[in-house]
Amino acid sequence: MDNSFKNLIDSASEVLILLPSESFVDQVSAGLSLYLTLRPLKNVSISSLNPMTAEFSRLIGVDKIGTEVGSKNLTIKFTNYQAEDVDKVSYDIENGQFKLTVSPKSGLNSPTKEQIDISYSGVGADTVILIGGENETSFPILSNPEFKDAKIIHIGIRFLEVTSDLQILSFASPASGVSELMANLIKESGLSIDPDIATNLLSGIEDSSKNFQGSDVTALTFEIFAELLKLGGIRMPKILSSDNFPKGSIPTKPFTNVRSQQVKQVEKTTKVEEQKEEEVEEIPQSWTEPKVYTGTSVS
Repeated sequence: MDNSFKNLIDSASEVLILLPSESFVDQVSAGLSLYLTLRPLKNVSISSLNPMTAEFSRLIGVDKIGTEVGSKNLTIKFTNYQAEDVDKVSYDIENGQFKLTVSPKSGLNSPTKEQIDISYSGVGADTVILIGGENETSFPILSNPEFKDAKIIHIGIRFLEVTSDLQILSFASPASGVSELMANLIKESGLSIDPDIATNLLSGIEDSSKNFQGSDVTALTFEIFAELLKLGGIRMPKILSSDNFPKGSIPTKPFTNVRSQQVKQVEKTTKVEEQKEEEVEEIPQSWTEPKVYTGTSVS
């Protein structure tokens, strides 16, 4: 049986990409790149147990990362609405369209649009791809029995430590990061890399390689990076946080406040210097004239 990455993707009918519970830019970049690659070809979704923060906002497609791990079942819930106020629920098929009707008890109001909460549940994917992580605790959702029949694939720069009975096919390989490895897998599988995918992979490689200063950086890292640039990838600027500022800076204060403090300090220094100059000017002129001593003739 051919267990190449290409063959596994070709044979999958629905793919779920899972990010680890503690995700970094490199892992999210790799996961999103794979998602964008497969989206035109497969029914694919990408999920993270934790919501994305501002750190990942520069990545293309980050809004597609959900917190649900499956979309097999549609769930409709009414928030802040008393269940006992519902009299009956019925459905009809009208002109080939499904219609759900919720009827309240006499004298009571129906749920409002604002009270309708729609979500998905149930794992329908037959192929699950794990991105990065160190061990099975990085993906706690795998303990869900709904995953028992799914084919589980792992992509990372080191093997995933597993103590349970989970059967995981790993594509772990040394690299500067998961994004570099993902770029290779996509390329070797004959899948196309558009500018958006290339841009995400560039961000991931720069992050994982510590701007190419990491010990895992090789000549291949630079080759892949250059190729992604040729494919239209753009190096995105990083969002600075307080941790990125040099020691002694004041990142928690607005720049205008810091600037105004600097201006005040300059003005204060200037005034002191002007006062010193005025004091010098007030010195009697005779003090600065040369002293002439005359002798007295002694007869």
